[in-house]
Amino acid sequence: MIPEKFVQPKYIFVTGGVVSSLGKGIASSSIGALLESRGFVVTLQKFDPYINVDPGTMNPYQHGEVYVTDDGAETDLDLGHYERFTNTTTTRYHNVTTGQIYHSVITKERRGDYLGETVQVIPHITDAIKSAITRIAEGNDVVITEIGGTVGDIESLPFLEAIRQFKTDIGEENVLYIHLTLVPYIRSAEELKTKPTQHSVKALREIGIQPDILLCRTDRSLPENVKKKIALFCTVRNDAVITVPDVEYIYQVPLALREERLDQKIIELLCLEEKPEPDLSDWEKIIQRVKSPKYMIKIGIVGKYIALQDSYKSMVEALIHGGIASQAKVQLEWIEAEEIEQKGAAAILSQVDGILVPGGFGKRGSEGKIEAIRYAREQKVPFLGLCLGLQCAVIEFARHVCGLKQANSSEFDPSSPYLVIDFLPDQRKMTEKGGTMRLGAYPCVLKPDTLAYKAYNKPNISERHRHRYEVNNDYVKVLTENGLVVSGASPDGSLVEMIEIRDHPWFVGTQFHPEYKSKPRKPHPLFAGFIAAAVKRNNLL
Repeated sequence: MIPEKFVQPKYIFVTGGVVSSLGKGIASSSIGALLESRGFVVTLQKFDPYINVDPGTMNPYQHGEVYVTDDGAETDLDLGHYERFTNTTTTRYHNVTTGQIYHSVITKERRGDYLGETVQVIPHITDAIKSAITRIAEGNDVVITEIGGTVGDIESLPFLEAIRQFKTDIGEENVLYIHLTLVPYIRSAEELKTKPTQHSVKALREIGIQPDILLCRTDRSLPENVKKKIALFCTVRNDAVITVPDVEYIYQVPLALREERLDQKIIELLCLEEKPEPDLSDWEKIIQRVKSPKYMIKIGIVGKYIALQDSYKSMVEALIHGGIASQAKVQLEWIEAEEIEQKGAAAILSQVDGILVPGGFGKRGSEGKIEAIRYAREQKVPFLGLCLGLQCAVIEFARHVCGLKQANSSEFDPSSPYLVIDFLPDQRKMTEKGGTMRLGAYPCVLKPDTLAYKAYNKPNISERHRHRYEVNNDYVKVLTENGLVVSGASPDGSLVEMIEIRDHPWFVGTQFHPEYKSKPRKPHPLFAGFIAAAVKRNNLL
């Protein structure tokens, strides 16, 4: 029975065509930002067509960053865009994979829930997909669901069929289909070509979905005659053909879509309540700051997945946010840790204003990271270590300050006599890799009179984790007696969450991943503090 006060949410489905990597995640996030600016409550969701249950065990070179939610889900990196652009807080239900859908259906079949029925893609798989859509709807005015992949991919067909059915299920006035497609400019012909878009829409219509709005990704503004041509051949209204231009900064996209009046078009087509014109002054301020910075600084990122920067997507954005807070343009210097092992830290890091060692797994490059941290500590270069970065900082401190020359992590060298970093106790007997790390948000208590406390300006925080190893408590006493400060710990004091050293402009390590909670309109305090320290150092040189 439907409650009396139930209000039917509206649903927007975002699909893509022609080629992948057009930016459906950014487009969906920007639509969410625009609707929020008009006063609507919005949430966003991603459907991924791969059979993996989640991206947690996938190679970063193939998938990019694994984004972690408060409730401990390992998800697609687009959920990071959703949270950065909007006020939504995503959960495990906001990223749905083919693997999850089939696992749930097969589990029901084994349990006997289908009472001997023949289990098929239609209706059983598509019903499970539709349930995943409505599961996150409560309390929201608009649910935006992004369909991964491109139209024509065989893997995406069950998701596309499900959203086709969805419109019939809940009424066409409650569903909007937005299709993102490419309109390339052929330089030799000096002409914008609409045929790829026409074929993409044709493929979508063959599935049974007629798009209501076309977002046309292009490197230039679409002339009216081109828009009219696309509208004619794709059976959409002229004002529903929207230019999505290439921009220098992704945070310009909401402003670009607003210029095309996309938010007003969505309100009309979904029969949403008319609300005041959007206030995008905060987005305008962000763009003004990144385009006209007062300072220029260089941050050295020492890692092992440098060839694919999407592996560190949230961290990169958090550094940009820190620059916004200090009105600084942050130039990133990507440094392979193994290069430091070969050439030495001084030869490579002497020109940077700050050093960041991000999270990661495995032994490769670990000694280069440790050497980079030693350089940052001894030369008083602002340093921020994230997850593995904290662990490498503890190893470096144990070796070169505490005199434990062979100190190491059991991940790198289990035979070390000084395992200052070791498995979390509950990880020792784990055999499965998927979803078994310490994942999600955990509380942390900060020590007064520390950089950490000053950055957050409060004693209790909550941050997201993704790790199997921790500081070994057997060595905390010798580390702190030699000057290492445990500036953050779990409420019971059993787990080290943050470390720093005194008499240094900024030397902070975190076992958690603060980058997951940074937003352009609300930079994370640790990244803001790190960049501020780098700006100060740059101005003093």
